[in-house]
Amino acid sequence: MASALTAERVRQDVDVVARAGLELETFLEEAMASVRRAVPWVSACVGTHDPSTHMLTSARKYGDMQGSDAHDHEFALIEYGMVEETAFTELARTGTDAAGVHLVTGGEVERSARMAQFMKPHFGFGDEARLAFRDGSDLWGALAVFRGADDAPFDRAEVDFLASLAVPFARGVKTGLLSRSADLLPPAGGGGPAVIIVGRDDQVTQMTPAAEAWLGELVHATGHCDPISPVAALIGAARRYGRGETAVPPRCRLRTVSGMWLVLQAGPLSTFRERDGDVVITIEEARPPEIVALVVAAFGLTVRERDVTQLVLQGVDTKEMASRLHLSAYTVQDHLKSVFDKAGVRSRRELIARIYFDQYVPRMGGELAPSGWYA
Repeated sequence: MASALTAERVRQDVDVVARAGLELETFLEEAMASVRRAVPWVSACVGTHDPSTHMLTSARKYGDMQGSDAHDHEFALIEYGMVEETAFTELARTGTDAAGVHLVTGGEVERSARMAQFMKPHFGFGDEARLAFRDGSDLWGALAVFRGADDAPFDRAEVDFLASLAVPFARGVKTGLLSRSADLLPPAGGGGPAVIIVGRDDQVTQMTPAAEAWLGELVHATGHCDPISPVAALIGAARRYGRGETAVPPRCRLRTVSGMWLVLQAGPLSTFRERDGDVVITIEEARPPEIVALVVAAFGLTVRERDVTQLVLQGVDTKEMASRLHLSAYTVQDHLKSVFDKAGVRSRRELIARIYFDQYVPRMGGELAPSGWYA
């Protein structure tokens, strides 16, 4: 662990860049470089997650692992297809901000299936520490940092320091997700249903042209990881659902490189002839109600501010808001001002555009196609 002075400076640096309104890629690069000064590592991975479902939505690598997407598919299957104490989903479920494998296992890191079956054989890592980007109960992402077999494991002070960065990292990721508008282009996957079929060996066997087009949209310009890592995560989670270990089929909302929002869902296919063990994944463009909840959560609104925002989206005027919410018009105006400040807008019209990321506003009012999307 670095000195207390260095640690404090790093904490301040991360907090500053988290509040700077940076795009996601820039924020993560600067924040990870700062963290390395306080908690040295040889390699690192950072993932963003859907705050409602905790499923992976994008991934990036730093250090020795950067520039290679080898084994990404296998990692996602292990991470989301089994459960252990330091899994990202378990950190979210238990409200744990940070954890170190060496500390959790009492030095027996092989007790971690992820370390024994994946990290050690493929990369020779000796220890791993993880940080959940948590803001309240929402998980916006997580990072994992690694040390070699000959390096000292992450100690308690280092893990505690990582835990102190949970909220700043969550803030930076939320801001990054909201930092750009979608390119006003026709949907890439507009040509029919977008469906992917995965075989019992967890490899893609078939996909529709629309699904292939959408997968092309998932490619990140930096090329950090295999662009279909979120798909592999859904496959692993669908296996757990098929075994009855979870009650809800996995799904996630993620943003493409062009700024469009998609919804991916996965589930095991029923037993039928030779298709037993297959998983089906569907991809569709996210509808406004699915994105509103995510964006409102990213703004950090209070319950009452969320109520006011919902009424703004319905076109309700201030007087009617006051009546419905049993508030005075002055109180409603105060809530609106707070919402505008948090969203970085100056009017109701700008708020609506901000929430819909300009992805929907230009098309609203048009005729609906059979798919439910604006024609």
